[in-house]
Amino acid sequence: MKRDLQYRLIFIFVVVSVSIFLFYPPSQKIKLGLDLKGGIHLVLQVVTSDALEARVNQLRELIEADLRENGIVFTRTQVTEDFDIEVLGVLGDQQQQLEDNLRLHSLDWTYRIQSREGEVDAVLSMNEAAKLRTADEAVQQAKETIQRRVDQYGVAEPTITVYGSGQLKDQIIVELPGVEDFDRVLDLIRTTARLELKLVHPSQGGPYATRALALQAFSSGLPSDYEILPLREQTDSGDQTLYMVVRKAPSITGEHLKDARRSQDSFTGRAEIVFFLKAEGVALFSRTTEQNVGNRLAVVLDEEIRSAPNINERIATESARISGSFTPEQAEDLALVLRSGALPAAIQILENRIIGPSLGLASIRRGITASLVGLILVVVGMLVVYRLSGLNAIVCLIMNLLILLGVLASFHATLTLPGIAGVILTIGMAVDANILIFERIKEEIGVGKTVRSAVAAGFDRVFSTIIDTNTTTLIAALFLFQFGTGPVRGFAVTLIVGLLANIFTAIFVSRTIFRLVLEQRQVERLSI
Repeated sequence: MKRDLQYRLIFIFVVVSVSIFLFYPPSQKIKLGLDLKGGIHLVLQVVTSDALEARVNQLRELIEADLRENGIVFTRTQVTEDFDIEVLGVLGDQQQQLEDNLRLHSLDWTYRIQSREGEVDAVLSMNEAAKLRTADEAVQQAKETIQRRVDQYGVAEPTITVYGSGQLKDQIIVELPGVEDFDRVLDLIRTTARLELKLVHPSQGGPYATRALALQAFSSGLPSDYEILPLREQTDSGDQTLYMVVRKAPSITGEHLKDARRSQDSFTGRAEIVFFLKAEGVALFSRTTEQNVGNRLAVVLDEEIRSAPNINERIATESARISGSFTPEQAEDLALVLRSGALPAAIQILENRIIGPSLGLASIRRGITASLVGLILVVVGMLVVYRLSGLNAIVCLIMNLLILLGVLASFHATLTLPGIAGVILTIGMAVDANILIFERIKEEIGVGKTVRSAVAAGFDRVFSTIIDTNTTTLIAALFLFQFGTGPVRGFAVTLIVGLLANIFTAIFVSRTIFRLVLEQRQVERLSI
């Protein structure tokens, strides 16, 4: 046996062995998609306007603080529906100081001045590139937050991808195979979980029975740096909603959070959440409590006050508690979403599809049945038409499937129902190349060539045709993978891998088998 043929056989043996090692046992190595395993499919939309509003309000508060610090007199600041910031009622002789201050924010913003009698107004507008970047960052942050929440919940092999059309891709597709408690997972994903510690108004903070009573407490109007938030309290007669006046700007936010976990009140036995602050958060907490002894500090979660304890002394500890009417499961879930971080914007559910595991099992059975029937028909057809040479094609087909399964397992690709359709299509594509080779060999034998020269000529002359046919299909599959979603990408993955394996088996393996047979003995006639 020639040395190059030995190397070919060794290489083929290695490829087959590695492929089997990668996917065996298939029940553990091959991931099943949502349509085969059952679970939940969600299409979420990030309300990017929330992120824009948060950024604009943050800048408005910064500008307002800077103006006061620099002694610039103004009536008020406000945010318009178009996310512009208006600074109203600045004294005319302070216009230059105002513009000098606004130029500090000229990177993403432009401003214009409007003059009135003795006063000027300024309007700041965020440029379109900055708006798009802010929205894009919100979507990416939302995706990462959802990923962390799903991972901590324990969902195996989730699929979370950003999707959309045009410049802004604001949709997130979430596929969670094997999930059974759908309502709980939905709550985990869409809960904003924005934690803030805000100081209560020192003299008129409440609580008040209604929002109107809270407003009436301020005869000259609610101060611009305060807001009214609901407080839910549990009483013997049930839950009641009160209202408190707190500062808009939080003293501490969820960004300062290091960890959170479920706990239990040692006196009441009720479930609660203990959260731990980072070093920066501890410093802020210490300074805030030291400067506001005697006041109250509201623990605000998603714009709702959970508790508002009094500050009796400076607190330098890294831990604090959120109490309320939580069930143990609710406390566990809240601790989970606090650990994973707050969503930068609200989430809307555009599509919610639940697939039961029994439907998935039925799909697997039918897919396997279809694949086996297709494989058997192909094997019988090749043996009938090409006789013993058909065994060559059958060996190549089996190798093709082994390589396909091995690659899917090694890249942790997910096998879906359309993916099974891709496998069935791969079976057909795998024998197509062999048919081209066999037919060409028969033509070469028909013109009087010897078996050895006919086989060599058949492979040489069909090579470019096989490359062309598989490449064109491969390009189409790559487009499906790039622009498709979910099941379409599953089909594209199996088709791409199957086509590459097909080129290898048709050109390399099949030729090696023919060479092995022809070099073992003198063959004058070929069973083809």
